[in-house]
Amino acid sequence: ESDSQDESEEEEEDVGNEKRGPGEEGAQSEVDDEDVSQEKEEGAEGAAQEKKRKGTVRFAEDEEKSESSEIGEITNQSLCKSGEKYIPPHVRCAGETVDAQKKEELERLKKHVKGLVNRLSEPNMASISGQLEELYMAHSRKDMNDTLTATLLDACVTASAMPSRLMMEHVLLVSILHHTVGIEVGAHFLEAVVRGFDDVYKSSSEGKEPDNLLTIVAHLYNFHVVQSLLIFDILKKLVGTFTEKDIELILLMLKNVGFSLRRDDALSLKELITEAQTKASGASGQCQDQTRVRFMLETMLALKNNDMRKIPGYDPEPVERLRKLQRTLVRNSGSGSETQLRVSWDNILNAEQTGRWWIVGSAWSGAPMIDSSHRMHLPRQPSGMVSSKILELARKQRMNTDIRRNIFCTIMTSEDCLDAFEKLLKLGLKDQQEREIAHVIMDCCFQEKTYNPFYAYLASKFCGYERRFQMTFQFTIWDKFRDLENLPATNFSNFVHLVGHLLKTKSLPLSILKVVEFSELDKPRVHFLRKVLSILLMETEVEDLGLIFARVSDNPKLGVLREGLKLFISHFLLKNAQAHRSAHEASMLRERAEVVTKALQGKASLRM
Repeated sequence: ESDSQDESEEEEEDVGNEKRGPGEEGAQSEVDDEDVSQEKEEGAEGAAQEKKRKGTVRFAEDEEKSESSEIGEITNQSLCKSGEKYIPPHVRCAGETVDAQKKEELERLKKHVKGLVNRLSEPNMASISGQLEELYMAHSRKDMNDTLTATLLDACVTASAMPSRLMMEHVLLVSILHHTVGIEVGAHFLEAVVRGFDDVYKSSSEGKEPDNLLTIVAHLYNFHVVQSLLIFDILKKLVGTFTEKDIELILLMLKNVGFSLRRDDALSLKELITEAQTKASGASGQCQDQTRVRFMLETMLALKNNDMRKIPGYDPEPVERLRKLQRTLVRNSGSGSETQLRVSWDNILNAEQTGRWWIVGSAWSGAPMIDSSHRMHLPRQPSGMVSSKILELARKQRMNTDIRRNIFCTIMTSEDCLDAFEKLLKLGLKDQQEREIAHVIMDCCFQEKTYNPFYAYLASKFCGYERRFQMTFQFTIWDKFRDLENLPATNFSNFVHLVGHLLKTKSLPLSILKVVEFSELDKPRVHFLRKVLSILLMETEVEDLGLIFARVSDNPKLGVLREGLKLFISHFLLKNAQAHRSAHEASMLRERAEVVTKALQGKASLRM
């Protein structure tokens, strides 16, 4: 104990020497010697007191630690009660370090993207888009989408009008990435633009921000990022309020996309023009600038009549040139109509409440899709019940694989054949899986109690989309034709109408009938061919009829088919036509049969 006491005193002496000045060293040394000698004389008594003192200090330290731990527990309990999570200091420091690193990384990314966008032009479009694709591969989609959208909006949405060429080049960049990287690129940018337009439109901004944002939406439509549905929604909204600013924005939109709208959806454009004319006549006293209103109506009339000359400043050449560049850059990236977003104005503005259904795989953790306070205003509440019914229907129709069930449910829940076509393509089926589409469409058509042309139009869409679908439908039809005698009457009738539709719309060639053995026809096959050829001859325009039959006229491998068709038409269609048809129909059938016979003879008949 005495030794430990001496060591502690030496430490205290060192500390004291550090604090002393040079003049005090001798005096302090004498005092220390006296203290040491005095403590040595006291002996055990001093040691006992020191031990007691140390024990007291240790007890005080333990008590302090205990008190601090109790405070920590109380703090944790209060945090838990308040709903906050306690974060230990070392974890908090690590989180701050990670946040700083993330922020620095995002700043570097922002500078890189901004540098690329600043150098953007038509000649280096391929290079810039390629470098941005590489950045999408190296960074998270969210970071890239946020950064790219913010950079493009900073560049394009200014208080003054953006030059048309620069605007088109920026939007073309988005379109290329939309097709090559993924549709979430265009969807994220589109949502930011629409929300921005809604905000500045409501704030009645005096600058050109609304014009620039509306031009961006127009070019997103021009470069096939979004379908016409959104454009018509915006135009209807502007026609509904019909202020002077609205008229200016309508003219801007029609100048950019008017003729494309006429080509894609002439009926909706006609309805919009009628609504605008009604609104203009009703608001004749409200608008001060009547000249502007008349000019807008004249522009709409020029669109309706497809007269480009009457729209001043209209020049489709720059857009067409950039479209050609777009086709070059996205040739191998599936740039079809399936990549266009069929989304409405309300869909975008209500995305936080109803989710972004137009982005495949989009995560959504917002409010419930059906709010209890608005439950009466939302249709089709029991979506789960509808799904269970469709699944039960799929089971009854023997859709016994996941692929077939998915195809069946997609068809059954689609709004129309175009919607079904787009959704089926988005399933991303490959090879053997893709062939199931044709089988399911045929099965659904057969199971209808009366013929439903929906399936025929859907089949036509697929046949016109890719040749491989033509081949799949052809083989499926051959399979059914071989089993013709076993088909129930309803299935037989639906099959006849389906094949007749595909032939008269030129979705499938007449050569699909080459499997018919005309020398060995039995009753079901005679009945089938009579019905199909009657539909083809009576319901097709004469010009189209000649083209359909001429396609098999000069192929040497189809000689048996040509002779068989001529014999069948003369023997089974014309022989008793007067007995089973009216005089007018019989006369029409004879005239069409002559056209068909000449078309089947092909170039030989022309030489004669």
